[in-house]
Amino acid sequence: MSRLNRDPEKAVFTWSGGKDSAFALYNVLKQGDYRVISLLTTVTKDYDRISMHGVRKTLLNKQAQSIGLPIDIVYIGKGSSNEDYETMMRGTLKKYLAMGIRTVAFGDIFLEDIRKYREENLNKIGMKAHFPIWKQNTKILADNFINLGFKAIITCIDTHYLGKEYAGREYDKAFLNDLPETVDPCGENGEFHTFVYDGPIFTKSIIFKKGKVVLRENRFYFCDIYK
Repeated sequence: MSRLNRDPEKAVFTWSGGKDSAFALYNVLKQGDYRVISLLTTVTKDYDRISMHGVRKTLLNKQAQSIGLPIDIVYIGKGSSNEDYETMMRGTLKKYLAMGIRTVAFGDIFLEDIRKYREENLNKIGMKAHFPIWKQNTKILADNFINLGFKAIITCIDTHYLGKEYAGREYDKAFLNDLPETVDPCGENGEFHTFVYDGPIFTKSIIFKKGKVVLRENRFYFCDIYK
């Protein structure tokens, strides 16, 4: 059967709310090889926010509504171990496996250890990983993201790489120009995280307000955003 005559394979998309997820999802939807049936997100239940990104669940729900896909949330505790996380995620993924869905898509770009970790864990339960933006040049990827009309705000920065003043900034060309040469343009090494509020995958822009910038764990600055 030719590719043109083949129905797209169903897949689950791991959604962080940030730019890499948004651009990866854009690519999946554009290419048409997979039909995304749900977004899958980890939320820290103690804070009711997207893990690592620090974004409120209310805004996560707004994203899913604007994209037009259901959101499946895996809740973990703030002190959860990797084993706890894997157990919770495995239980959720087995639900999709029982529905005949075998592919999980990710927005990872070049971290080989992360890719290996994901592939090995999925392989244990008979599923496979798909990485739609894998090995793309991150400078080109960042430019394409902006040029396509995506809009994002910096919600978290790691002070090992950037100063407090970067938290709460728009992810735009001015931001990219101000980044130190040692910082990846997509923050792939964890230098910063984002919240995407507009772009070609959204039916309408997500309206929000910026709140305080606070330091957590004596290392990460989070810019609170709320609707």
